[in-house]
Amino acid sequence: MGFRKDFLWGGATAANQCEGGYNEGGRGLANVDVVPIGEDRFPVITGKKKMFDFDDEHFYPAKEAIDMYHHWKEDIKLFAEMGFKTYRLSLGWSRIFPQGDETEPNEEGLKFYEDIFKECKKYGIEPLVTITHFDCPMHLVEKYGAWRSRELVGFYENLCNVIFNRYKGLVKYWLTFNEINMILHAPFMGAGLYFEEGDNVEQVKYQAAHHELVASAIATKIAHEVDPENQVGCMLAAGSYYPYTPKPEDVWAGRQEERENYFFIDVQSRGEYPAYALKEMARKGIEVKMEEGDKELLKAHTVDFISFSYYSSRVATTDPELLEQTAGNIFASVKNPYLEASEWGWQIDPLGLRITMNDLYDRYQKPLFIVENGLGAVDTPDENGYVEDDYRIDYLSKHVEAMRDAVDQDGVDLLGYTTWGCIDLVSAGTGEMKKRYGFIYVDRDNQGNGTLKRSKKKSFDWYKKVIATNGEDLSN
Repeated sequence: MGFRKDFLWGGATAANQCEGGYNEGGRGLANVDVVPIGEDRFPVITGKKKMFDFDDEHFYPAKEAIDMYHHWKEDIKLFAEMGFKTYRLSLGWSRIFPQGDETEPNEEGLKFYEDIFKECKKYGIEPLVTITHFDCPMHLVEKYGAWRSRELVGFYENLCNVIFNRYKGLVKYWLTFNEINMILHAPFMGAGLYFEEGDNVEQVKYQAAHHELVASAIATKIAHEVDPENQVGCMLAAGSYYPYTPKPEDVWAGRQEERENYFFIDVQSRGEYPAYALKEMARKGIEVKMEEGDKELLKAHTVDFISFSYYSSRVATTDPELLEQTAGNIFASVKNPYLEASEWGWQIDPLGLRITMNDLYDRYQKPLFIVENGLGAVDTPDENGYVEDDYRIDYLSKHVEAMRDAVDQDGVDLLGYTTWGCIDLVSAGTGEMKKRYGFIYVDRDNQGNGTLKRSKKKSFDWYKKVIATNGEDLSN
């Protein structure tokens, strides 16, 4: 049995974490550019500290990142050497519409991505394109308040009309918003939301989320109209919650945490606001303003597949004494005493991936696509840039095995698997370069020093073998 014959093996990146070239090719400034590394990063990404432009006191890693803007041919060639069937990348919105509210796109930006897609096709690599991976043009943040404004739905629709028509025949797999639930946890990074004194923060977040959900439905509608071959997915930061104890209150706490994340996908996949969410909003006094036709739009244009990131499972408890929190993809969680953790404190739980896959597949009955999974670690290269990253091979092989079990033993329909940061890139959470995920080492440090030289790690050849055997040979 094993994976389907046309299983899409590959890797994933995001424009703001690898592209650089922030002021080249007519590109405009975006929210993701002005997020610094260091102690101010978290206040900025959560919308609590205002930083709408660069200053001299901070270092902004996204400005250059790993300069894929000038290295993409070399990078795609390396992906092809590994045997990638797909490459997940995102569009920089401000590269196509520098301000975000223009009527006409920036041709240089459109051509940049067209060239990348053609290069992928040359090697038989299917592009998997995230339309918005946290990017929001800063002009839209400053003039309209980003996604708190209904007007962004129209600007996003304009973007979608342009890209679906321009890239017809080059791209057929699309994701509307990366980790859409991140709007609740990192609202400035996730959706350009900054909060002024006196703002009703929950109200703003859920209204902005509604605008994104409507925009996602419109994108799905346009994609299917422009090309019936198009497959559109949603994307969530996933990871099932375990109750800390069998105490019913802990079980219920876990259920409530999961619902907070599932809410978005319930709307995108089932086409309506779930009853529990409406009740919760009413309790919190949140009134989401809907326009005429919104409900019909959401119902008529649900996604074709469910994509998600998985790094770790999480733990829920009602015990106020349990304050030992672990890190994990912006989400803090109670520490699980049965699991090991990465150098950044993220819990390592391969079986949790199988559990998460089953939870999602049971809930939605739609094909799944794992579009992020990986181990962030400090890599120490030799003089040739070679890294003996057995720890990464161990992590990935156990997760691929769990994924195979979900397909083989449980009957989960899985389209593909793209590891996160297939080439080293800037961490979204911390802004660090030293937190590396890739099969390809990039010579660059946290402060932007280095030659940007690319070199293969040990995991490069390991993943090449995994793809060649369609996931059968996971040996080191």
